[in-house]
Amino acid sequence: MKMNDGQTLHNSPYVEQIEKFAQSLKQLSQTFLGLEEKKQAFSDDEIDGMFDRVKERVCENCEKCTWCWGENFVHTYQMGYEVLSAIDHYGNELNTETKRKLMQRCIMAPRFLREMLEGFHDARQNMIWINRMARSREGCAIQMDTFADMIKSTAKELEDSIFTDERLEKKIVSHLKKKGVRVLYTHFFMNREGKYEVHVTARAMQKEKVSVRTLVKGISEAAGRRFVAESDSAQMLGQRYMTVVCREGPTYYTMQGAARIGKGSSQISGDNFAMMEMPGGRKGVALSDGMGSGEEACRESTLVIELLEELLDAGFPVKTAIQMINTTLVMGREEIHYSTVDMSVFDLYSGECEIIKAGASSTFIKKKDSVEHLSSTSLPIGVVNSIEIDSVTRKLEDGDFVIMVTDGVLDALPVGEQDVLLETIIQGSAITNPREMAHHVLDQVLNWTGREPEDDMTVLAIGLWEC
Repeated sequence: MKMNDGQTLHNSPYVEQIEKFAQSLKQLSQTFLGLEEKKQAFSDDEIDGMFDRVKERVCENCEKCTWCWGENFVHTYQMGYEVLSAIDHYGNELNTETKRKLMQRCIMAPRFLREMLEGFHDARQNMIWINRMARSREGCAIQMDTFADMIKSTAKELEDSIFTDERLEKKIVSHLKKKGVRVLYTHFFMNREGKYEVHVTARAMQKEKVSVRTLVKGISEAAGRRFVAESDSAQMLGQRYMTVVCREGPTYYTMQGAARIGKGSSQISGDNFAMMEMPGGRKGVALSDGMGSGEEACRESTLVIELLEELLDAGFPVKTAIQMINTTLVMGREEIHYSTVDMSVFDLYSGECEIIKAGASSTFIKKKDSVEHLSSTSLPIGVVNSIEIDSVTRKLEDGDFVIMVTDGVLDALPVGEQDVLLETIIQGSAITNPREMAHHVLDQVLNWTGREPEDDMTVLAIGLWEC
């Protein structure tokens, strides 16, 4: 397929194979979901097993066994069902009426009741384990299905982004040779915004090292575009070949500041956050509020942020990463430990910001003459296997701010006026320094309440400016 200026799209032979892998994962996912479902009630066989247990361990040594399990069989079964129903409803203590009826009809009532209770609890424990395994299978199925969709999407995006440009490749090789750099391979990519990414495998031609900055400058001169090296790139080229990833420089940059305080002015906060570089010229800011406060909440939100950083750094889409973390937290845990996830993803080429929320508090966008607040009704992660993740995209301009807060900030303000009051605080500030902005918002809320924080409070302020 031809592109402009002699460029040609490159059709990767591996995409079809990757799609086969993805389809296999989806088949496995469906198989997992098709296995034994969660149990809502005991089966007839399980109930019969409880009666057989009582008959074998209690009734066989009783003088009335033949009568109870013979001509009075129906009444015996009816009594047993009443006992099971009472256990299910009242627990081990039963209710007085059921106990009285059992004592009247059975001369071995205490042993009958004990064996029926043990049989019931054994069957219920079995049901708990079956449901736990079913829940784990469901979680695995969701993970596999999500991962399958992700690798299919990634493979398609990669195929669409790869192209060849022999003329540009020759210009880059020539320019870099003049700067003392020998090129082995050059690969070209183009993202959805039409911005270039060049991967150059090269080394210094002489014994003296060449700076990566010199290499990037040569590529920029040859392509007629401003490139920057990846943030974690090496600084110098030596005698061994190494690959340098150069991306077309973004239009915008961000700066951020944070202000936080723990419940009761504690030094330990259940809120955690991270600023991260993301593929495709994007900047991510993540904020998580762990259930409760203190060390346990801190551990939970730290786990969420660290997993999120790991998955996003590997190139997982944000919603896919959040869903996979949610399933991981739900599976294999007896107690519910939930955490909110609040993310702002800035596209430094287009200036767009995607606000992504799972159970998180409101986010505020401060423009020159207005403040918009964005709220969510979704559940936090760690509660149920499959969750809804809310997201909305806004176009930002030079000097705009995104203000992210945890529940503790809003909850400190009067109910029904929280969003309006915080909008007023943000709107009334002419501060342009993100750190000062975050501290101003937190200080104003604390001044409003006039007391120590009743929950962990965190404010993040992120400003966007043109380069």
